[in-house]
Amino acid sequence: MENIVTAFVTFFVVVDPIGVSATFAALTRQAGVDNTRRVALKGTSLALIILVVFFFVGEELLRTLAIGVDAFRIAGGIFLFLLAVDMVFARQSGLRSTTSREQAEAARREDISVFPLAFPLIAGPGALTTVILMATNSSGFAVKGVMLGIVVAVLAITVIALALASRLMRMLGETGANVISRLLGLILAALAVQYVLDGIRGGLGVGA
Repeated sequence: MENIVTAFVTFFVVVDPIGVSATFAALTRQAGVDNTRRVALKGTSLALIILVVFFFVGEELLRTLAIGVDAFRIAGGIFLFLLAVDMVFARQSGLRSTTSREQAEAARREDISVFPLAFPLIAGPGALTTVILMATNSSGFAVKGVMLGIVVAVLAITVIALALASRLMRMLGETGANVISRLLGLILAALAVQYVLDGIRGGLGVGA
């Protein structure tokens, strides 16, 4: 149960539906309500496909590259910690958002559902790392099914947040969105450190 709660919190924080909504609202400012919802649904669906594929092939990919699970836990924990630092300091970086050049390119696109919404805003490097960690930390068909359910649940929350993006931004404003992001970043930092500690213990063969 503890692993399930940790997986949900980690994945929710990494995807950051509120933060994604802020960027999405800026990119779709001139779009109509129907078009905005269509793009949100399409982009989230594509992101779900990407994440599910990585969930199933990620562990096999690690074996193919001869990368141990514990080594990936350590590397993933460090990566997620860097992501958390960006969130705490409200920094926009390639780890958790689009770069300025990518935003300029997206502004010229009629359909942003694939780029930058599905990737890298939703199914970005942090989310892909997290689903692989979720897959490697789960054993048995039932547990893996629960983990996939977590992915679906978080993306369902995300698509709702995207559909209501303009309203959310009017309610929260830039300051409110940054406050939420900072709080989530603190939680993610602690979870990331735990991943590193688990990887070190596993690598050294030390019990929890």
